[in-house]
Amino acid sequence: MTLTTPPDTRPTESFVPLRPGELGSPRYRKFRNIGRDTLIQYAVLLILAALVLAPVVPTLYQSFIDRPLYESGGIFSLDNYGRLFSEAGFGDVIVNTVLFAGLTTILAQLFAVPMAIVITRTKLPFGNFIAGSMRWPFYISSLLLGFGWIILYGPAGFFSVQFREFFGFVPWNLYSIPGMALTEAVALAPIAFTFCVGALRQADASLESAAQVCGAGPVRILRSVVVPMLRPPIVYSSVLIVSMSLETLSVPLLYGQPSDITVFSTFLYTNGLQAIDPDYGVLGAASVLILVVTVGMVAMQAKMLKNSKRFVSVRGKATRPRQFDLGWIKWISAAFITVYLVFGALLPIATLVFRSFTLVLTPLKSPFSTLTFANYVPIFSYRSYYMSIVNSVIIAIVGAVVVGVLATLAVLVARRSTMKGGRLVEYLALAPQAMPGLIVGIGFFWALAFSPGFVSTLLNGTIWILVIAFGMRALPTAYGNISPLLMQIGEELDNAARVSGADWFKTFTRVLGKLIVPAFAGALILVFVTMIKEYSPAVFLANSESSVIGTTALQLWAEGNAGSVAALATVQIAITVLFVTVATKLLKGHSDA
Repeated sequence: MTLTTPPDTRPTESFVPLRPGELGSPRYRKFRNIGRDTLIQYAVLLILAALVLAPVVPTLYQSFIDRPLYESGGIFSLDNYGRLFSEAGFGDVIVNTVLFAGLTTILAQLFAVPMAIVITRTKLPFGNFIAGSMRWPFYISSLLLGFGWIILYGPAGFFSVQFREFFGFVPWNLYSIPGMALTEAVALAPIAFTFCVGALRQADASLESAAQVCGAGPVRILRSVVVPMLRPPIVYSSVLIVSMSLETLSVPLLYGQPSDITVFSTFLYTNGLQAIDPDYGVLGAASVLILVVTVGMVAMQAKMLKNSKRFVSVRGKATRPRQFDLGWIKWISAAFITVYLVFGALLPIATLVFRSFTLVLTPLKSPFSTLTFANYVPIFSYRSYYMSIVNSVIIAIVGAVVVGVLATLAVLVARRSTMKGGRLVEYLALAPQAMPGLIVGIGFFWALAFSPGFVSTLLNGTIWILVIAFGMRALPTAYGNISPLLMQIGEELDNAARVSGADWFKTFTRVLGKLIVPAFAGALILVFVTMIKEYSPAVFLANSESSVIGTTALQLWAEGNAGSVAALATVQIAITVLFVTVATKLLKGHSDA
């Protein structure tokens, strides 16, 4: 007997739906015999690689050639590094940068760690309100906070003048490295606070119970058990704060220039943007030096936390964290936190807003006698000024959506695909956190100079290159917000969808996509806030038509127009508060967002 197989008479369209009861998998359209899953996954990999390598490769190349990138005939040499380290005053730049970054990190941790412990582990009065208030400085850029501190605590500041009137002297000097570090620490402390609070709220309290059984009191338990378990979040946040201190331009520029204090960021600014004849080779060498230091700190972080099992405190049988009663110490803690919030953030921000409605702010004259709206007139009268507001909002909105989608796809490729380069996708998505904003701006500036003519024409001097640069900087934030939630979703949902015939992309759009909506929405908020207060890359990439709020504020401050600076800062604060308030209302009830 001869067995024959009947020919397949089913239609050959790109997609064949299954009939009820029919076994098999649907066939999806292919491009050159490549499935759409593969196309999407490798497209994500290539986009991330282009984003990361675009600013890095030109910067490295520029540091090793003897002329600007746009000039032909460059010769490889190490002269740029020799001239960098032999330049007069560069040793002081290194010392100032180390002191500034180190002191900022120490102060930020001294603010954040005790506050996180007291709020989560003790019966603190108004604990929930204080916990929410600790995040206020995150929504305001250090640039705006620096303006507020100068108006309040600067040499001619409102509080400084009043203090001098009463006591005859002012015991602080804002235009110094400690003054710079204190301002920056207030702005960055919420980062360390958030890291520590998250770790403390998830930790198992059994270790604390064991210490209590052994006779340890509340203070001893906090010092000997709780604080050592915070080493991972302290290390992570410290590395992030150091890298952000290295890149920040606002506070060193506002405080350092009047006192002739130069750090890496202001060195790049003065030798690049402000120089009549910039030395691009030295600029590239300095940028590579900062990049190497930042990457080295990330590697050191990984080494310090290599034995992560030492810090495991969450097991299968967890207990709720207990709260200790510190007695009279809790009132001292509440007072310390109140001083930090009021004098560090609330008063400078309120003073900045109030300054925007006065001609002058000084205790020598009643500010209510000089109330005016004149500071807002230039902001909304000159096209370049009000367009900076429009540009910032457009960049933040478009960037939030684009970065949110890219981060979501990157998480899916890295965590929920069989792609061989999945782990590389995760590294590329997180790599921008080790790249200072000024380096990103300089790198993209050189990348445009080195790119084909049509690319340079399309992006150079437009807000779209700022969307790319700002978005790259915000990508790790979005990725870090979405990844943990996806890791909590069991893979059996993916397997069920695959058994039903769905491919990787269909599984995402029909199953996983709906489950990660809260995390995606939360990422949109974080990216919007991050991008609307970003300005560092724009220093090298923007022109008069594509300026943003930060660059316009720096320009107005350099012109001595403090009132309009305050007005512009108030507008940015109002936009941020409005967006966060509306988004929070829309997300009410979604605890994962």
